[in-house]
Amino acid sequence: MKIDVLTLFPEMFRPVIEDSILGRARENGILDIRLTDIREHSLDKHKKADDYPFGGGAGMVMMADPVFGALRAVEAKGKKILYMSPRGRILDQEIICELSQEEELVILCGHYEGVDQRIIDYWEMEEISVGDYILTGGELPAMILIDAVARMIPEVLGSSDAHNEESIYSGLLEYPQYTKPRQYGGIDVPEVLVSGNHKLIHLWQFEKSLELTKERRPDLWEAFLRKEKNLTKDEKKILQKMIREEIR
Repeated sequence: MKIDVLTLFPEMFRPVIEDSILGRARENGILDIRLTDIREHSLDKHKKADDYPFGGGAGMVMMADPVFGALRAVEAKGKKILYMSPRGRILDQEIICELSQEEELVILCGHYEGVDQRIIDYWEMEEISVGDYILTGGELPAMILIDAVARMIPEVLGSSDAHNEESIYSGLLEYPQYTKPRQYGGIDVPEVLVSGNHKLIHLWQFEKSLELTKERRPDLWEAFLRKEKNLTKDEKKILQKMIREEIR
């Protein structure tokens, strides 16, 4: 997948895309992430890319011309173009899966009070939000989107099924994890996890995921109960027990 990121602050992205999983994916040719500095497409001698909004108001707005120039430079026409915006659709699993099927993405990072609306309208951008809160710019949301989408691409995680086994994607929050030593600070690793009995380990993990989801994310718990589930007989017993306890 090729991803073009248009931003006023390209240096913010380098530590994220050059290291760890994303860095390896780029080195292996699975991801091609390119950064475009919007200021380089400003015709102003001082590389100005923002101005005061018509109608007044606090803050500055990113100007159309530098952004248009950056979009043309990456040949964005006809591609999936996203604008990271607090008024957009909330980024969730469904959107992430949709975007992971694209061969190319173009992501515009707004800053200050946003961008000239003509940029969004002319380029038919889809606005995406990472939550109901305001950040200083679209760079951090863009990093979140890139990381989430990249993990859905085969070979990025080293296993095509790895992302489906994780929190949220299964419909449940992830169970607790432990590593060496078996005892630390007077707290032992649950005995079942060192028993070597893979069936019991799986059932323990499933039950803990159910408990955590029910406690912390009632919305996910209700959604999990509503959907069709391909559960084993033992998993169904655990789930039915929790439902009975909930009814009491």
